[in-house]
Amino acid sequence: METIITNGIKVSVESFYLEKESLPKQGRFAFGYKVRIENLSSSRVQLLARHWFISDSNGSKKEVEGEGVIGQMPVLTPGQSYEYTSWCPLNSEIGKMQGYYIMKVLNTGKLFRAAIPEFKLVAPFRCN
Repeated sequence: METIITNGIKVSVESFYLEKESLPKQGRFAFGYKVRIENLSSSRVQLLARHWFISDSNGSKKEVEGEGVIGQMPVLTPGQSYEYTSWCPLNSEIGKMQGYYIMKVLNTGKLFRAAIPEFKLVAPFRCN
């Protein structure tokens, strides 16, 4: 599990290979990831958007951005956490992701980026 803290927002990510959704002979590899966002700050915050940087071992790079996560824009009070699971397709058996969330401090309206740590996507048959 990879973890990073930005402005009191702790983001932890764990990735896993989705064997049933992958088609290695066709060059399609699916990876899931579970994210836990914890509010360690003293303010209520809301997750407004996400921005991902995704790359694979074939040299392919893409950016993905959008509102919220899995259709939600959670509000986190101090000490509260939020978890979700999502997935990403790759064209190779090795890749990585990282990015940030756009967060809003609700009592001031201030926006900031909460970093998402870089994490690896590796099919288990590629591990030694």
